[in-house]
Amino acid sequence: MALQGILVVELAGLAPGPFCAMVLADFGARVVRVERPGSHYDVSRLGRGKRSLALDLKQPRGAAVLRRLCARSDVLLEPFRSGVMEKLQLGPEILQRDNPRLIYARLTGFGQSGSFSRLAGHDINYLALSGVLSKIGRNGENPYAPLNLLADFAGGGLMCVLGIMMALFERTRSGKGQVIDANMVEGTAYLSSFLWKTQKSSLWEAPRGQNILDGGAPFYMTYRTADGEFMAVGAIEPQFYELLIKGLGLKSDELPNQMSMDDWPEMKKKFAAVFAKKTKAEWCQIFDGTDACVTPVLTLEEVVHHDHSKERGSFITNEEQSMSPRPAPLLSNTPAIPSFKRDPFVGEHTEEILDEFGFSREEIDQLKSDKIIESNKVKASL
Repeated sequence: MALQGILVVELAGLAPGPFCAMVLADFGARVVRVERPGSHYDVSRLGRGKRSLALDLKQPRGAAVLRRLCARSDVLLEPFRSGVMEKLQLGPEILQRDNPRLIYARLTGFGQSGSFSRLAGHDINYLALSGVLSKIGRNGENPYAPLNLLADFAGGGLMCVLGIMMALFERTRSGKGQVIDANMVEGTAYLSSFLWKTQKSSLWEAPRGQNILDGGAPFYMTYRTADGEFMAVGAIEPQFYELLIKGLGLKSDELPNQMSMDDWPEMKKKFAAVFAKKTKAEWCQIFDGTDACVTPVLTLEEVVHHDHSKERGSFITNEEQSMSPRPAPLLSNTPAIPSFKRDPFVGEHTEEILDEFGFSREEIDQLKSDKIIESNKVKASL
């Protein structure tokens, strides 16, 4: 795989960090997830392809163990607020002195500097400070966050993956690692570059919820069907809009101009009334195979059985019969081969990892006795 031979040490955190490390593991990196002794499992459920080491970093000897790991690793991924790693004597100055090739990836909400850098937050807070949240919401309603996907996983986890990949590529030229300051506020803002570049265009001339792409247009929104399901409509271009009108059984010459914003509220009502007359399956029969840009709103249960998903093999099933999306994008020569094993238990691989990194049996036993490490080997049931 593309990242074969790359060794990543991930310090346990929530959502964005685990996702970032899982992507690296999916594409071939060997990922060691360092977790606190006594913790039960990764609540993010994003441990695919990783091994788990339970290590107490608050103890100086625990921090020393991590230093030895990082001395032989390619990437360290840490999710703590600014200053935490320095207090543990595990900052980049120390670890990159031990290993100049180490890529030190710092994934936080607000970044390593600035007045918010040491504050707590969640996806909705980062989304709010990025400016993006102000653009999401219906007309006359409060802004709302689209789950915790934008800041946590796109602006945070995936942007951090990009930083790591660029640092790995640059290292092939310089031979040196570098520090990555990935944060969800700036990552999300960067994702919204299109909004910034087009904010003075006609795309956003009306208040929130009254524009083409934010729920204002009748040809770019969702509609309820007769069976309580939904269809998504994205017929922006005139030729696609014509196909939408045809599929709905309406006549263009009896309707106002597509871009007449004053008529949009009434057109929404008209479209809604038509969509409400047929079921989702019936609308799929009408629009499937056309360029009307009308698609069913699929549930997570439905999407895995959809013809397009099955034809492409878009979802995978692990040994516990749990389904999830196949890694993306597809690489023609070195595609991702995700692990089909269950996620690891906390500390399941502690001893084998330390053994691989050159710790003696005596050292491992002493660390275990002193509760610096924790080992939770899975016992075979006969």
